[in-house]
Amino acid sequence: MATEKIELIKKANTIFRDAMRNCRICPRRCGVDRAGGTAGYCRALYNPRIYSYMPHHGEEPPISGTKGSGTIFFSHCNMKCAYCQNYDFSQMDKGEDTTIEELARIMLELQGRGCHNINLVTPTHYVPQILMALEIAMKSGLSIPIVYNTSGYELAETIAVLRGIVDIYLPDMRYSDNADAKLYSDAERYVEFNRSAVNEMHSQAGRLKMDDSSIALKGLIIRLLAIPNGISGTGLSLNYISKKLGPDTYISLMSQYYPAFRAAEYIKLSRGISAAEYKNVVDEAVGLGLNNGWIQKEPEKPNPKYFGTNIKPKGRVH
Repeated sequence: MATEKIELIKKANTIFRDAMRNCRICPRRCGVDRAGGTAGYCRALYNPRIYSYMPHHGEEPPISGTKGSGTIFFSHCNMKCAYCQNYDFSQMDKGEDTTIEELARIMLELQGRGCHNINLVTPTHYVPQILMALEIAMKSGLSIPIVYNTSGYELAETIAVLRGIVDIYLPDMRYSDNADAKLYSDAERYVEFNRSAVNEMHSQAGRLKMDDSSIALKGLIIRLLAIPNGISGTGLSLNYISKKLGPDTYISLMSQYYPAFRAAEYIKLSRGISAAEYKNVVDEAVGLGLNNGWIQKEPEKPNPKYFGTNIKPKGRVH
């Protein structure tokens, strides 16, 4: 399996060999020469910038498990969410530039610390560098699953290159209305790009598979952040998931929204999600037969950060 994955990574690295000379790996398609020192929309250059890395215990239960998810937080982002909770490194660009070799070393360190997986947070703009690091790390013994943890503003053709390399996809489906995506995240045609990419992820990874300890091995988990005043259009996204991907799809319904960063500048974003709004989202999921996955506690002050019960409280996650 490791040898096969290394060969796939080598092929992917060939495809992306000159990608940083004319960067078109995300929907922005900026076409800038990042290798030559020119930044595009995401502001990232060639060397990956990392804000932090750690065994993370705040993800969904099969991702964090008992030993933590080996999470690497990349700086920069190809979206500009007015309410971003990670704005200090996604929008303010805090972090330290590193090398591909150091990124590989970090992956191996996290595995050595017992983490269940390597969790790449906001990886889109560093896909070529991540692939190069993975080749180095896997040749040195990296063997735990790779998690692609993304805002969902992706090109399906970039995701297609990751077939057989990424084990677990953890994308957001943040909006079901392009006007809201543009207004609050400056993401043109988010819905089309997002759904096309998620379809590709589903075709690769399929239904979530877990081991006997309920630790994720392979599959898709779709995150849906409930944003106040119906901005996220979560009901429409749930309907799409149920009809297009199937009701056995694993989802994560998140109530942790709070008005961070520039949210106060927008009246509709300037408060947290209400208990009633979140309950409506959960009820819609159950009504569509989407019982696989997780919900958070109902909103309270401070807003919840950790994942709680299954969507169907009396049911069991299979």
